[in-house]
Amino acid sequence: MKKEVLLCGYSYHTSKFYTSHRGQGLGSYLIRLQTEGTSLVTVNGRESRLAAGDVLLLPPGTLYELRIGEEPPGDASAAKIASGDYYLFCLNDQISEWWNRAPRKWKYRIEPNEMLLSLWKQLILEKYRLSEDNRELTAHLLGAFCLYLDRAINETDPSHNRPYTAARMKRYVEAHAMETFTLEDVAKHVGLSVSRAVHLFKESYDKTMIQYAMDIRLSGAVDRMNYTSMTLGQISDSCGFKSYTFFHKAFKEKYGISPAAYRSKVKEMQPVSRDK
Repeated sequence: MKKEVLLCGYSYHTSKFYTSHRGQGLGSYLIRLQTEGTSLVTVNGRESRLAAGDVLLLPPGTLYELRIGEEPPGDASAAKIASGDYYLFCLNDQISEWWNRAPRKWKYRIEPNEMLLSLWKQLILEKYRLSEDNRELTAHLLGAFCLYLDRAINETDPSHNRPYTAARMKRYVEAHAMETFTLEDVAKHVGLSVSRAVHLFKESYDKTMIQYAMDIRLSGAVDRMNYTSMTLGQISDSCGFKSYTFFHKAFKEKYGISPAAYRSKVKEMQPVSRDK
């Protein structure tokens, strides 16, 4: 089997577009993410309308058609055509091995996080660097891309009881955990009332948004104590704590030891350098 990414890119359509892989079907794996607007697809005879956040996972041999600008009559979105999508056609042992790790549906709804899109963009760039021997780098990028795609799917797949909106809130908290944010900010981001947002997050992840943000802040503090020479005050500020007193209390509650005592233990475990 050829070891290559066959085609990878981003498309934005403002006029009608149609492509078909009928006959013998797709000759490779296809991963397609709708990022803007809508489109109509027919997969093995089944028609479905895609909206932003819908991702297709299609194996070789799939009978596939894509239509843009052919929304049903009377649909308000048909007045102006605007459809954006990322796509990846790939046929290699690496993606076949990834595909066979778990049962896969042909369509999911995900929250496309920045890392996933960044990896997709980097794969596009590497595909266009024709004069460079980038096969190894492309393989690593593709592997990371598939893992991040799995994470996005697992966070929003209904079988995991984690709705799409809950995943969006989780991503927001992760992106702003080291900053000052409010529950109102998170609820506004997903268009819910504060009470509904709080309930949905707790129901989906078994902890509150504040508890989740605190876990991220404390984890970041531990990393800084382990791997930097920042003072405890600087660590407290950089991890989003309002005061060192609050940081001290939260750290001791979680780890059973004060930040200063933890830092001392870290120093004791570090190897002593001796001059020769």
